[in-house]
Amino acid sequence: MGELNRIGVAIDSDLLDQFDRLIARRGYTNRSEAFRDLIRDELVEKTWESPGSNVVGTVTLVYDHHVRMLNEKLTDMQHEHHRSILSTLHVHLDHDNCLEVLVVRGKAGDVQKIADALISTKGVKHGRLTITTSGADLT
Repeated sequence: MGELNRIGVAIDSDLLDQFDRLIARRGYTNRSEAFRDLIRDELVEKTWESPGSNVVGTVTLVYDHHVRMLNEKLTDMQHEHHRSILSTLHVHLDHDNCLEVLVVRGKAGDVQKIADALISTKGVKHGRLTITTSGADLT
């Protein structure tokens, strides 16, 4: 970590009260760490907005495993992108529905394309891509 710097920020008292309640619910012990996390979050978002930047993340899928050939389609797609898909977790939610979480890594644009293809596959009920950074550039 680099040298610590103190800054002053002027914030409306109602907004500050809302912020204090939010960070208390999230378990922060002080405002400084909450502000640092907000800044890091924005920096990470800017990183993955660039299609050529290196990212890691997860693709979460919920689907009905009774849909004809869906399991095979999803597995085939994952094998096509085996260099970008590091790991998967498969959970049987109930008799009909499955949750699959894929850990992905690569260029942001490539990861987005893989996630879009998986999420848009007929039979997938819901999907979401969550991207972050390896943390190497964050302090």
